Amino acid sequence: MTTSNSRSSEFDIDPIFLDRWSPRAFTGEAMDKTVLLTILEAAHWAPSASNYQPWRFIYTLNTAPDWERFVGLLNESNQVWARSASALVFLFSDSLSRRDDGSEPKPLRSHSFDTGAAWAMLSLQSLRSGYLAHAMGGVDFDRAIDALGAPAGFRAEAAVAIGKRSNPADLPDHLRAREVPNRRKNLSEVAFAGAFPRG
Repeated sequence: MTTSNSRSSEFDIDPIFLDRWSPRAFTGEAMDKTVLLTILEAAHWAPSASNYQPWRFIYTLNTAPDWERFVGLLNESNQVWARSASALVFLFSDSLSRRDDGSEPKPLRSHSFDTGAAWAMLSLQSLRSGYLAHAMGGVDFDRAIDALGAPAGFRAEAAVAIGKRSNPADLPDHLRAREVPNRRKNLSEVAFAGAFPRG
């Protein structure tokens, strides 16, 4: 068993997996672009089928002129707190396998799976870099595809707010109670030997 960040695992794991969580209270302080690129560098070393690397990261810093445009692509409930992040990253995946031989592109079944692996690497490197990352599905995905210039065949997967943790008291009342690292189901509820349980 490992205990860290007010969480406990059933089996011994590296504490980084317990220390990683998704807060909403951020300080809003500026992030150096090199730090963000370091985080994205780690993310792009994620494993991928046939090394296709279908992920794309479209990013901005809160000091950039396009910050409010990026924030505006989030659902209103996420805009409330994500505006105080240091960086926003939109994750896209290429749903097509495009060969260099000029052949017709084919569907790539693992595009979302692989991009999820990149998000995991991004979140862990954020922690190693002194930041925390919060991924969001609350995004106007159709607008994001258009506003961020995604080519045909690319799917908008998620947006990620990255920042340094602030006092939960800075959040609106309805979000304060949620500003704690959450738990996980027991491993026995999600890992099964041989097959899914019957019934």
